[in-house]
Amino acid sequence: MEALSAMPEAVTEDREAESRLRAQVEALEWRLRKRDEQRRAMLHIMGDLNEVNRRLGDQRKAMLHILVDYEKDRSGLARQTERLDSSRRALLHILQDSHRSNLRLADSRKAMIHIMGDLRETTAEMQRREQELRDKQEQLVQAGKLATLGELTTGVAHELNNPLNNTGLFVGNALDLIELGAADKGQIVRELRQAMQQVSKATQIISHLRTFGRAAPVSREPISLRPVIERALSLVHEQLRLHEIEVTLDLGPEEPVVVGNPIQLEQVFINLLANARDAVADSLRKAIRISASVGSAAVEIAFVDTGHGIPSGLERRIFDPFFTTKEVGKGTGLGLSITYGIVKEHGGTISVASTPGEGATFLIHLPLAGPDTK
Repeated sequence: MEALSAMPEAVTEDREAESRLRAQVEALEWRLRKRDEQRRAMLHIMGDLNEVNRRLGDQRKAMLHILVDYEKDRSGLARQTERLDSSRRALLHILQDSHRSNLRLADSRKAMIHIMGDLRETTAEMQRREQELRDKQEQLVQAGKLATLGELTTGVAHELNNPLNNTGLFVGNALDLIELGAADKGQIVRELRQAMQQVSKATQIISHLRTFGRAAPVSREPISLRPVIERALSLVHEQLRLHEIEVTLDLGPEEPVVVGNPIQLEQVFINLLANARDAVADSLRKAIRISASVGSAAVEIAFVDTGHGIPSGLERRIFDPFFTTKEVGKGTGLGLSITYGIVKEHGGTISVASTPGEGATFLIHLPLAGPDTK
């Protein structure tokens, strides 16, 4: 009985032990499951951690690139800042220079105003002096003209003496016929008409002298050279005749027309004739030749004499004022100088060619008047 009663207790203990063992196994299995779960969680965490580490590595690389770019940008910005500072300093210098330049410009403007004032005064003074010079030149030309008339006094007196004598003769004849009571009044009228012709001739001579002797106006007009040269010859004709000088005039068939002043050009030709007259005074053959040739744009007038020529080396000086090769008291030295000035004012040129002992040739070139010149 005791043995039977002991068996259930053992069984109970075994069951309790089995229960405890099962509980321990279950707890162990639960712990194992937990550990598996924890291990799997840890694996996930490790995977996530690796992913995070990879991402961190990529981010670190990106950060390194960013830092490199930042360093480049910082260096570039530093250089730009330095250039900007340099530019700012340069701009300050430029502004300072500009300010100084403005100050200098203001001073220069003031100086320019003074200079312009002085220039206006100088210009006015120059114009006044130029006008005085022109007046002096006109006076000099007039003086040379009057001096020429003085030299031609003998010839002019003879030119006037002939018509005056003839007038007296014709008037005397008419008076004689009237006193004798001549019935033929036609003869008296003819004598008086001839006297009037002589008076008209003398009047023309005096008018020519007055025209030549007065101050020439500065006006210019188209003129034919032939009558101008012929008028000049008429004034010196008697002197040339008294000196037994042969004059040849060959102006050709054309009528050259120039724009000029007839009185001034007549003075030019008279001066050249007077110069040629004096040049041939002591020559064996006394001759003067005047010729003209017309070109496409200019006319050439040549005065050729048979004098002794111009001494070598003096060709360039004969047109200088007051220069003369004549003896003291026989020349003013103004004739050729005045001639040169008048020809130049007419837009022409005058030159001389001479061989000592073989005479001299004066050449004048004057531009022809244009076809549209009225």
